Amino acid sequence: MNTWSTRTVPGLAALVTAGLLLSACGAGGRPAGESSSGAPAAAEDVVGVTDTTIKVGAHYPLTGVAAPGYSEIPDGVKAYFDFVNAAGGIHGRQIEYIVRDDGYNPTNTSSVVNELVLKDEVFAIVGGLGTPTHSAVVDFLNDEGVPDLFVSSGSLGWGDRPAERPMTFGWQPDYEIEGKIIGQWIKENKPDARVGLFLQDDDLGVDGEKGVRRFLGDQIVETVRYTSGNTDVAPQLAKLQAAKADLIIGFNTPSYTALTQLVSMKLSYQPAWFYSSIGSDANLVGALLERFSEGAVKAGGKALDGVYTTEYIPGVDSPDNEWTKLWQKVWAANGNGKDLTNYRIYGMSHAYAFVQALQAAGQDVTRENIVTVLEEKGATFDGPQLAPFRYSKDNHLGIGGLQVTQLKGGAGTELTKVLVTDLGDTPITEDTSGAAQDAPPASGIPGN
Repeated sequence: MNTWSTRTVPGLAALVTAGLLLSACGAGGRPAGESSSGAPAAAEDVVGVTDTTIKVGAHYPLTGVAAPGYSEIPDGVKAYFDFVNAAGGIHGRQIEYIVRDDGYNPTNTSSVVNELVLKDEVFAIVGGLGTPTHSAVVDFLNDEGVPDLFVSSGSLGWGDRPAERPMTFGWQPDYEIEGKIIGQWIKENKPDARVGLFLQDDDLGVDGEKGVRRFLGDQIVETVRYTSGNTDVAPQLAKLQAAKADLIIGFNTPSYTALTQLVSMKLSYQPAWFYSSIGSDANLVGALLERFSEGAVKAGGKALDGVYTTEYIPGVDSPDNEWTKLWQKVWAANGNGKDLTNYRIYGMSHAYAFVQALQAAGQDVTRENIVTVLEEKGATFDGPQLAPFRYSKDNHLGIGGLQVTQLKGGAGTELTKVLVTDLGDTPITEDTSGAAQDAPPASGIPGN
């Protein structure tokens, strides 16, 4: 194993900082879906919708500290929307997709989302990324009556309070249920482990810890937190080492996965690692390891060999999966010539869910009826997700489960069946819905 010191790698902080992370009225001032006369809305009366187009927007870190990995998600979204548009669109409408760069800065997020809503007049925000960033705009979107769909984050804030935020829906499993499933698996399979927690100091860490502690309260020997943007995690790792933690659970972004691996090498600290799904992309982490160490560590896709993680959609390591085959087809036709990655697959997957919601909403789509569709039908939507959505009038949280895997050579080996649960003391059970066996339609477009 390569060892090195942060004191001997010039410019590390600069390198790491450059690569870090990852209701009533519409925008026009009248109730969404209603014309100025109070009659049912014609297409020209619904913000962002014409007879031939439907305009949606998103905010992502296309540049700056969180761009690695996350900037690839809208590539996937656009590729799938282009695929749908080439087949005639949805109910004769082409999907127009506008992406604004927020640099993973909440102040920028407020500015660009304001522009998307008030200047570009989008119908909806689809897949806006980030817990701290989207938190800056979620209430604005609900106040403006803008559908805020499939937020790219597992915070509970996107779906546990639909009465307060009726327009917002999560998409991926929330961090609390992921923590619960991780905690139960460790309790059952590693009952003697001395567990340490490495947590991002926001809802990512808070919600993940809440789930983990339901099962591992008596096994946790130390908890440390980091602030996103602070690249020095040596004190946290040293504290875990001093506590003799031999299994570390990380609820962190990919750059901090790379940082924890590098610092643990420096400290000759070799615990087992269990990273949440958002921090465990082996190819990206391998690239970041090489970059942050200025080439001292060359691990590639083997960077996280032996690491435990979770999975809720099939990725590039499942080339024979029917959904992955569809994404390969979409990317070959509409991609930018770069490699298909798990982040691009993530984007295609939630784009598929949005298209399915549009299909179900029908020809006379309004902001209100797409929310109603998700509440009434969303739990039955098929798609690449391994477990069903939880959508209802009382729950806007997304995918309800996942499975535990172990990485080797960039691919995951399944350690459990698909497990499903919900918040609080809801039990964890094996999924019996058959969602993991869903396959895409021959057209690749839901409803066609």
